[in-house]
Amino acid sequence: MTLPPPALTEPGPAADVPPRPLRLPVAVALAVASGVALLLALPPYDLWWLAPVGVALLAAAVHRRRLRAGFGLGYLTGLVLFVPLLEWTTIGAGWLPWIILSVAQAAYIGLAGLAGAWTSPLADRWRALWPLLTGLIWAGQEFLRDRTPFGGFPWGRLAFSQGDAPTLRLAAYGGAPLVTFVVAIAGGALLALAWRRTGVLAAAGFAALTAVLLVGPAVLPLAGIGGPTTTVAIVQGNVPRLGLDFNAQRRAVLDNHVNATIALAADVAAGRQKQPGLVVWPENSSDIDPLRNDDAAALIQSAADAIKAPILVGTLQRTDVEGDIYNVGILWRPGGAGPDLDQQYEKRHPVPFAEYMPLRSIARLVTDKVELVRNMLAGDHPGVIDTGAVVVGDVICFEVAYDGIVRDTVDGGAQILTVQTNNATFNEAEALQQLAMVRLRAVEHGREALMVSTVGVSGFVDGEGSVHGSTGFNTGAVVVRDMNLDGPRTLATRSGHWPEVLIVFGTVCALIGVLPLRRRKTRIDSDDVTVSEER
Repeated sequence: MTLPPPALTEPGPAADVPPRPLRLPVAVALAVASGVALLLALPPYDLWWLAPVGVALLAAAVHRRRLRAGFGLGYLTGLVLFVPLLEWTTIGAGWLPWIILSVAQAAYIGLAGLAGAWTSPLADRWRALWPLLTGLIWAGQEFLRDRTPFGGFPWGRLAFSQGDAPTLRLAAYGGAPLVTFVVAIAGGALLALAWRRTGVLAAAGFAALTAVLLVGPAVLPLAGIGGPTTTVAIVQGNVPRLGLDFNAQRRAVLDNHVNATIALAADVAAGRQKQPGLVVWPENSSDIDPLRNDDAAALIQSAADAIKAPILVGTLQRTDVEGDIYNVGILWRPGGAGPDLDQQYEKRHPVPFAEYMPLRSIARLVTDKVELVRNMLAGDHPGVIDTGAVVVGDVICFEVAYDGIVRDTVDGGAQILTVQTNNATFNEAEALQQLAMVRLRAVEHGREALMVSTVGVSGFVDGEGSVHGSTGFNTGAVVVRDMNLDGPRTLATRSGHWPEVLIVFGTVCALIGVLPLRRRKTRIDSDDVTVSEER
């Protein structure tokens, strides 16, 4: 391969001639391979070790390329990742919103590719910086994607691929941003190790760094979760049929959860199951508002009275404005006490274009299903619910993907984390992707957790991220487990958003810090053109 002319070099830590970019066909192949690797790292495939490989492949593809080419290669990686990863959205919304969402998410990976091309002079001059630059770029990309537009869509974060990896333990020290940062640094170290003209000693150093980052976290201590326990039951009532017509079957879904709870009560009375201190039903387990429908209220009360324990019910609450609703988890107490209006949580982050419709008039031009989307209002307080037996940190469905929403419940005193979700309009892959997020949150905040779904997958997660009592998909199930309540206040919880702030600050510094090198490169390129014209 022909190297740039010696005029491009100068004395310094990396005085050897910087390499040219890879040939475009090779770069395209690497970008595609990067997307495949990142996809396979995530559930349902769970090949976690492919996450740093995917990062490294994209970084290699964009190195020293023009900015437009860097963006294009990153965009290609994003499409290969997100189009199959988000295929489950077609079940509820059709193919066009799926493609629009995938294309939009891919643009953020495109920005990561552009940033990789932009910072190439830094990596060329100081090869040791390459891993750090890669980590900063990837974490910065996720920072943007988690927040924009309309509150962001954090699906497919590197951190969510690490459920079975030693790096999951890093979540207790800096949350999901730290996990992503370290995995991406490992990807950058892999690239530096494999890149041309890397000396033997440097290669040994990068290999050691990769091993330490990916395997070393296994020795990090996690504060144990112990103390008192309470018995919790999760009820996966199932629905008659999957798909959007789920919401037309509201009474059948409610009946399923009521009947399953009454059957659990019979098992408790017969000594086949322990008496729970709390029963948790999933999101939309009563799509009929029990505060406005006496029949629904009576059914839920019969279940609570039978099991002799409060039930955290997922329901929709109507308002006096036609079409406006809240998605809530409300505590229903036994003994005829009924709903405890002081202990309920209204979902704070409704999903745009699914639970409410921004730009509704424009969206009508995209799909005829727009009018199926009601206007879900956002709640204004964290999901901290005191059941008497345990203080629950409740989040609903996709909210588990957002760092701050989960952290707020722990700051508010939550002893366990609950995720009420409804996967009836999706599939098992989406449910497993969501369960991976629950695993990270349990480790991040030192709290045992559970996810309960209408159709699955439901299960419990301990403080080390291991899943217990996982249910099948599209089936009815009841799982009972003792949950520990005395969890530690982890460094990740105490530090809040500051780890991510520091990482993003580093990203901005890197993007600005490369300017002098890029100006020099532009000047040298201009001089070379002048010399060539004179000749």
